[in-house]
Amino acid sequence: MASTSTASALVHSPRWQQFYQLTKPRVVQLIVFCAAIGMALAVPGLPDLQQAVTMLAGIAGIWLVAGAAAAFNCLIEDGIDARMKRTAWRATAKGELSRPQTLTFSILLCAAGMALLAFYVNLLTMWLTFATFVGYAVVYTVILKPMTPQNIVIGGASGAMPPVLGWAAMRGEVGFEAWLLCLIIFLWTPPHFWALALYRAEDYARAGLPMLPVTHGNDYTRLQIVLYTWVLFAATLLPFLTGMSGWFYLVSAVALGLGFCAYGLRLWRGYSEALARRTFWFSIWHLSLLFAALLIDHYLP
Repeated sequence: MASTSTASALVHSPRWQQFYQLTKPRVVQLIVFCAAIGMALAVPGLPDLQQAVTMLAGIAGIWLVAGAAAAFNCLIEDGIDARMKRTAWRATAKGELSRPQTLTFSILLCAAGMALLAFYVNLLTMWLTFATFVGYAVVYTVILKPMTPQNIVIGGASGAMPPVLGWAAMRGEVGFEAWLLCLIIFLWTPPHFWALALYRAEDYARAGLPMLPVTHGNDYTRLQIVLYTWVLFAATLLPFLTGMSGWFYLVSAVALGLGFCAYGLRLWRGYSEALARRTFWFSIWHLSLLFAALLIDHYLP
């Protein structure tokens, strides 16, 4: 999400910065972080030199393909972005970058990322990452987002894949643990995104997008957030219950989960734009700290 200062800064921004912003760096950073956690958890103990090289190549490849998917999203939604205050600052929305330029940029990023994954990681990771690209850039952006208010629920499957990609990069296969991490992100995505959609409902209505607050109203969306935060809380306990993690993670997951549930309950009982914003930002910290706790727990004796 761009702030007003970011939008102002891009009025006379250099061309490289316009391209860079198309990759949605904040979003991609969280994606890559979750993929890196998946890589670390897939390796017992500290990685050796060979594994470290694979991790670096995997991180770079996933970063490039994720950036390519974000740029393709900006290409497809340039008209929608131009009608929304939240995204009107983008170079594609303002017509400062043409559609052929954006498409070429997306293709080059995707090709570079795929090549890195194919030659320095493994083919399974390459194909899974490409499937994630198609899931977000095509299935979600082109098909689901303009058609159904459940777009973020169904489309969230592609956004939940980073730990699976990371695990596959180090193991050459996808284990139960990786899918468990995928489930957590899958359940985290709706309450995270709906908190944003609540205070951006007018924007989405203006753009003609059937987001849940637009189609079902504010009250219904807040109820869904409450329900999802509690289901998510239960899912975050599974790594401990299955023996994947220890007590440090459990304590962290309980504290973070109860915090997210508390935000959901407060939002359900009394809506305000400020509270919806705080819930959205807390959700980002929730996922980041949850995965950080998994990493720390992995290296504890």
